[in-house]
Amino acid sequence: MNKHVWKGVLLAACAAAMAGCGDREAERAAAAAAQAAVIEQQADELAKKYDSAAASRDWDMARIHGVALLDQYPDSAAAKRIAPGLEEIKAKAEGAREQRRMESLWDYSQVAADGGTQRSAAILSKEPVDVDGSGAKPVQLVFRDHPKWKRSSYLVLQASDFAKACYSRCSVSVVADGAAARKMSANRPDTDEATAMFVDDNKALWRLARKTKVLEIEFPVKDGSVRKAVFETGGLDGSQMPGWD
Repeated sequence: MNKHVWKGVLLAACAAAMAGCGDREAERAAAAAAQAAVIEQQADELAKKYDSAAASRDWDMARIHGVALLDQYPDSAAAKRIAPGLEEIKAKAEGAREQRRMESLWDYSQVAADGGTQRSAAILSKEPVDVDGSGAKPVQLVFRDHPKWKRSSYLVLQASDFAKACYSRCSVSVVADGAAARKMSANRPDTDEATAMFVDDNKALWRLARKTKVLEIEFPVKDGSVRKAVFETGGLDGSQMPGWD
């Protein structure tokens, strides 16, 4: 075989090799494009769930889908779209969880009573209070609607008693969400049924509980000193006590 033939063979081989290299590059590019398309599709599916949850104000689910989208597909177009608003969604989810927590602090009851049904809404203090040195115990705040005794609001102690002066008339100091303290008249009924002291203006106390997150109530105790109970009232459900709002 002469040199011209060999040259032709070599050129053909090189051309074939180059064509093979080009095919492999094209295959790799096509595979990468296909993978990118799959990623974008999966990201879009998560984004749709995120958008749907946000539209329905389900902030917890929106947060879950949004965080998953940014974690799994950070470079996707969908991730870049939702990223600027995700912190706000997280804050709303945290707020919703906090609201549910506060709602769970309230205990509602309906019981048969003379003349109809007694309704009540009760909550325990955030921290127990030591009123007499015997150890800290929860203080209870109660709103009650009785068919015969009508509406009332009162504090209940689990130990000791309120100040002796309260058996006639005394006052409590109420602070709503850190605002200025407000004096409210109170009285301790002369009964052994429960260690309870009524706050006379139940309407005003109810309004404060309904519109604030934290209610602080200072009250005089048996030894003449003052104690403070803090109540996280922000979850009070007005529908449980018809007519109070």
